[in-house]
Order: sequence, then structure tokens, then C-alpha cells
Amino acid sequence: MTEVIGVRFRRAGKVYYFNPAGMNIKRGANVIVETARGVEYGNVVVGTRSVDDDHIIQPLKPVIRVATPEDDAREAENRNKEKEAFKICLEKIHKFGLEMKLIDVEYTFDNNKVLFYFTADGRVDFRELVKSLASVFRTRIELRQIGVRDETKILGGIGVCGRVLCCNSFLSEFAPVSIKMAKEQNLSLNPTKISGICGRLMCCLKNEEEAYEELNKNLPNVGDYVRTPDNLKGEVQSVSVLKQKVKVIVTVDNDEKEVREYDVKDLKFRSKKRKENSYVDDAELKQLEMLEKKEGKSKLNE
Repeated sequence: MTEVIGVRFRRAGKVYYFNPAGMNIKRGANVIVETARGVEYGNVVVGTRSVDDDHIIQPLKPVIRVATPEDDAREAENRNKEKEAFKICLEKIHKFGLEMKLIDVEYTFDNNKVLFYFTADGRVDFRELVKSLASVFRTRIELRQIGVRDETKILGGIGVCGRVLCCNSFLSEFAPVSIKMAKEQNLSLNPTKISGICGRLMCCLKNEEEAYEELNKNLPNVGDYVRTPDNLKGEVQSVSVLKQKVKVIVTVDNDEKEVREYDVKDLKFRSKKRKENSYVDDAELKQLEMLEKKEGKSKLNE
């Protein structure tokens, strides 16, 4: 076990572990630490605690000190300097006619480096821009091209749900999102309805994916044939994943068709798990069907 604290340098940014150097540092405190980028000012989101050695990458860098009022003032001054640097960089970009969109500027705490984040459709030759910026700020300059998701995370905004974007408020890392998740949740596959303001699939599709996968295991597919409690064979018209109900087209007297709704537990059908199992052969299926006739209950049914 190793004692650590978790430090975050941006709102909703990734949490990094540091060695508290014997200090009992509580959550909410600000600290000065050394990182690969230099000396940085960060906020403690995980107070001093012990974690398994498997969860950390050694060696951990120690905390230099808990932030003092002078450190807080310097950090506030850096934030003001970033605003001025943003304006200067915009002017330079316009001057050199570069096809790039400036997103954010960040000073390291010790002013040893200034980072400029931008987006662009392709590669940008910004060598002259770097030289011009270095002559103005007299420090190391780094231009970093980021993607549209990172741009949205930095700028923030309001999602279609009416709440602050997940990536800007609490999501520290982007999880892979696929169109399969939208299908699993019976959502419209219209890109405008399942895409965030970044133009990519909404991160929240991942939130309930595991629950929908588990619930969908109990349901037949649309188009499957099922046996109803009133001993009718029908075709599945639609399913309600959360309610666990199924609408079935059945044929009644006089060959008339009706749509009836049933609880999935009352229906008999071949389960998805069994259908997807490539190791089930015809002999085993026949044996299970015989068992159904004998006991009135089939292992194929959910």
C-alpha cells in the first residue's frame, strides 16, 4: 500500500496521483506539485489515503507544498495573463493567415511554458507563429492540436438535456461510444438526435449501456415469433425495454389480426443467449423441445 493524494489541474480533468510527503492533505486544498510540464498548481480531489501499489505508477513525485496565499495570488495572475495571451495569439494567427481555431491558452505555474490549444481540419505549419509568440512572451511556447471532443470539453456548453455538458462538468476521460449502444437502447439512429454539440455520438449513451444490455437479454427481437399465454403464435411488433413488455401481432377468430401487449415473462420464445450460442446443435434443441412437452416448461424460454 502507498499513501497518495489525487490532484486535478483542470475542471473535470484527469486525476493524477502524487506522494503527499508525509502531510495529511485534505480534499479541497490546493497544492504545488512538479509534473512533466514543470511546476503546477492543482486542486486536491482525493485526500491523503492508501491505495494498492497495482493502481499507481511508480515513482510518484512528491508534493512540493500546500499552496500559500501568495501561490493563490500568482495563480489568479496567471489566469489573467492567459486572457491577454489569447488575444495576442489571435492577432498573430490572423496576421499569418493560418487556418486554425484557437481554443484555449494555459500558463504553467512557474511561467516556464505557455500552451496554446487549437483545432484545425488538417496539419498546420505554425513555425513562424511559434517564433513570433516566443519573441513576445520570452518563454517556451507549445502549440497543441486537439480534437472536437476536447474542444467542447474545454469550452463547455449546455446539452440537449438542458444540463451542463458531462465532459465539462464531471467526465474526466472520454469513453468509447458506438452506434451499437444507440441501437441497444432503441434510440433513433438519426445523427442529429444522438450526437452532442461536438458533432460526435453523445457520451451519455455509455451511461446506461450495461443496464440495457442486461434487460435486452430477456426480450425477443422485433420480427421474432413467440407463443402467448392464450396459446397463440404471434410476431413481435415492438418491445419496451424498461417496462419489459412486448407487443405481439396475433391472429384471432375469423383470421383477424390484433396487436396485444404482454409481459415478457408470460411469453415463450427462443432466448437470445441460446440463439447466439454456436455450440448448440440440433440434437440438443430437439432434446430441449421434448423436455418442454414433458414438463410444460422449456429451458429455451425466458
